Amino acid sequence: MANVKIEDEIILFEKEMKDFWTKIKSIYGTEQISQTLALRDSCKESIKALSEKWSKKLKEGDLMIDKIQEYSNEILLQSQRISENQEHLTEIKSNLNQEQEQKKDLTESIQELKEELMKKKEIISSKNKATKERVERLCKSKVLFEERLGLEIRRIHNEQLQFIFRHVDHKDPDKPYVFTLSINEQGDYEVTSCTPPLDCIAEFQLKVRETNNFSAFVANIRKAFTALTYKQSA
Repeated sequence: MANVKIEDEIILFEKEMKDFWTKIKSIYGTEQISQTLALRDSCKESIKALSEKWSKKLKEGDLMIDKIQEYSNEILLQSQRISENQEHLTEIKSNLNQEQEQKKDLTESIQELKEELMKKKEIISSKNKATKERVERLCKSKVLFEERLGLEIRRIHNEQLQFIFRHVDHKDPDKPYVFTLSINEQGDYEVTSCTPPLDCIAEFQLKVRETNNFSAFVANIRKAFTALTYKQSA
């Protein structure tokens, strides 16, 4: 736009110079005309030089404007990248915070599980201790039962006790009558096997759990075996 304006001004100036020259030519003589022509040529050279100078300046200005626009675009692009990076950084911080919260929750859950496991271990240990003590008390009664009831007590797998009665059947004194006893997870007596089977074994088991009278429990089972032999003989 600036170049067009200057060119228009130059054309207008040249037209005015031609008009001026026509007027001078009609008024002055040849010598004056020659001087005037020289002056005109000098003016034209000056104008041409000035025009070239300003044209160059304008081109440099256009280049400068393009360069400034390029820098502006680059700055805008960098600003967008910074904004995107800032958003990404904010997202990362948010994820880190969430992970920290999850880690905290997980740590608390692990601690709760550890405490619960310790309590369960203590309960199991206490139950195992009580079970062993009861088994030991039963074993201490072994001599008494063997002497009075013809009973043999054996400790077998899984902390179970096997009770073997003899001298039950007067026809076959060595015939064994056997039941196996354990202490379950609740700490109660539980008959796991009985040979030969007794219909009343469940009743005896329930009664010993209620009274904790183990001697009576063993004596009642022997009586039931003895009654069974008489019943079979009849």
